[in-house]
Amino acid sequence: MAGIYIHIPFCKQACFYCDFYFSTSLKKKEELVDALIKELELRKAELQGRFIETIYFGGGTPSLLKNYELQAVLDAIYKNYKVIKTPEITLEANPDDLSEDVIIQLSKSKINRLSIGIQSFFAEDLKSMNRAHNADEAKNCLKEATKYFDNITIDLIYGIPNMSLDKWNENLEMAFSFGVNHISSYALTVETNTALDSFIKKGNYPPIDEDLTLQHFNHLIKKTAEQGFVHYEISNFGKPDYFSKHNTSYWHGKPYLGIGPSAHSFNGNERSWNVRNNSIYINSMSYGVLPKETEILSTENKYNEYIMTGLRTIWGISFDKIESDFGKDYLKHLKKSSQKFIDEGLLIMEEDVLKVTQKGKFLVDGIASELFKV
Repeated sequence: MAGIYIHIPFCKQACFYCDFYFSTSLKKKEELVDALIKELELRKAELQGRFIETIYFGGGTPSLLKNYELQAVLDAIYKNYKVIKTPEITLEANPDDLSEDVIIQLSKSKINRLSIGIQSFFAEDLKSMNRAHNADEAKNCLKEATKYFDNITIDLIYGIPNMSLDKWNENLEMAFSFGVNHISSYALTVETNTALDSFIKKGNYPPIDEDLTLQHFNHLIKKTAEQGFVHYEISNFGKPDYFSKHNTSYWHGKPYLGIGPSAHSFNGNERSWNVRNNSIYINSMSYGVLPKETEILSTENKYNEYIMTGLRTIWGISFDKIESDFGKDYLKHLKKSSQKFIDEGLLIMEEDVLKVTQKGKFLVDGIASELFKV
């Protein structure tokens, strides 16, 4: 089994915190769609013999594509790849793009899962992040989307400076009120060279408060558990049977193709990535040339990736897998480096599986880096 990720590199405007690749100019949108279809055709041999079980339109803002453009890409996938009978097909969407008519059109397509970038239900938060939608659009789109889609996930951001715990709780309660079955929630992070990074350095925006972020994170875990969500990955909370199949395949190390500018691919032994430039990408595809770079992963690379992804999920790190895939020396290294975190109550062993504890969840990335083999 494998997955296909389609990167749609367009946005109406730039969110202050975002460092993903995109363009705010839609002039090359039609050419880009043609180039995506061309890349899908050129790369079909890479997944030969594998069935596609997940398709994910990410970005950028995939909901900026018209229904016929989305359908053209899907047609190319079905034409060139073996797709299972009921694949998970996700579309990332912004609330301002999801009118009732658009939602109805999408519900009649092969797309069966929506990932809606809500971020906050409060106008002042959305304005401070330079989001393209407003609070009313956030609520209205969910009201309509839940009529036509059962499988919906929403994004929420916590750790926003000056956001009280009560306000964060209101965001969560609002999300629960719509009956969504999945929530992806991320701490506001300052990425290098973003507008947010510049604002904080110039004193025009409050710095990130780690204590506030931790408070929000712990409250998020508590409230989602009360609502029947499973905290199956550090940033992801799903009701049973509503976990993201596509993202879970990443964490389990399954192969996937990344199509479009800046998209990454993985086949188990190599990782490749496309050029981060729409014009160069479109031009290269017109000549049938794949504009990508490739890295052959060492045993050490694979081990470190498994440590990072495994520790972030409820499935943890299997000692048996470490020994069978990487050898006894790697297992010895892991046992030795993890012991101090076990002693501190940040990690726990359960039937030869190493997992992060409730206390360790907020620190998981730092813990994982200490377990790496370098």
